[in-house]
Amino acid sequence: MLTRTQEKMKEQTIFAGDYTVRVGDINYGGHMGNDKALLLFHDARMHFLERIGFSEDDIGGPGIIMAEAHVYFKKEVFRGDELKVYVHIEELRGVAFELHYTVMRSEDKVIYGSTKLISFDYDLRKVVKLPDAFVEAISFS
Repeated sequence: MLTRTQEKMKEQTIFAGDYTVRVGDINYGGHMGNDKALLLFHDARMHFLERIGFSEDDIGGPGIIMAEAHVYFKKEVFRGDELKVYVHIEELRGVAFELHYTVMRSEDKVIYGSTKLISFDYDLRKVVKLPDAFVEAISFS
């Protein structure tokens, strides 16, 4: 049976993946470090993009560049923990979109956060409009 939190995530989720916490994810405090939480978000984002036929350096022409990141810890995460990462899109604008991440350990939300990603032409070194093919793909994912 799903909890209310999991039910809401199920409705909004565009990608979900599993992750086992490794020894390299643990910091001097004996729990997952904040830098590793961002790597967990990064990994989930890459898998999501691959699933819809894109990558961070090609979303239908331009790539993406991160403008903002937020990580919030609800509970400590330890080596060996089995995690589930849920990803959903919260906001979509002309040149940017926001991905939200929820990390669960069993029925406990342990980490959540977001990244604001901007469509970026690396050859021209400038922000560009999100490609129509990408907008369509994430609208139906």
